[in-house]
Amino acid sequence: MTNANIHPGSINDDWPGYSLDLFNYPTHYSGDLDCVIIPHGVIMDRTERLARNIMDDLGDHDIVVLCVLKGGYQFCADLVERIKALSRNSNHTIPMRVHFIRLRSYLVSPPSRPLSNDQSTEDLHILGAEDLSFLAGKNVLIVEGIVGTGKTMETLLQHVKAFKPKMIKVAGLLVKRVQHSLASVPDYVGFEIPNRFVVGYALDYNEYFRDLNHICIISESGKKKYKV
Repeated sequence: MTNANIHPGSINDDWPGYSLDLFNYPTHYSGDLDCVIIPHGVIMDRTERLARNIMDDLGDHDIVVLCVLKGGYQFCADLVERIKALSRNSNHTIPMRVHFIRLRSYLVSPPSRPLSNDQSTEDLHILGAEDLSFLAGKNVLIVEGIVGTGKTMETLLQHVKAFKPKMIKVAGLLVKRVQHSLASVPDYVGFEIPNRFVVGYALDYNEYFRDLNHICIISESGKKKYKV
């Protein structure tokens, strides 16, 4: 990860979002959302731009894509498809392999340390990454849906570095502006967003809302409805 990024789209803290009345979304989420913060079409356009940036930087490099589940699967799928499309129509090509890992940091806390459902514990478990020896000497692109404080990503990076890849780049669709965040940010950022809990486009709240096309702000009533 780097300390600077190529002009991520920045959404101001006071941005009220778009009215839900302007969009189609599943009716079973009526009353569970405050607003649409990033429409699906905007996500697609920004993803295409990121794919072009990645092609410019990594064209002709054989890379292994590490897709971080579950929140990153939709972004990863769309990003890889756009890189493949650019590769088919360019003198630069990127041979790609995709491997899936899962980070578990949003866990049920013990009674002595109660947390709300939209808070993350400090504990991190990496599933599917026990043996990443095949990354040795490889160029690695980690694809994540959202980055908060950066602690989770830093832990993953240290884990991946232990397998001695040739190069590591990180693409994150969303980066939250949070206090006490780490200095480094992903190499490729889609949008910088306020520190609010967002759902949709594979980002969930207790496994709900992954089926939303748009990225939305969950309402307080939605949090109560799906609280576990």
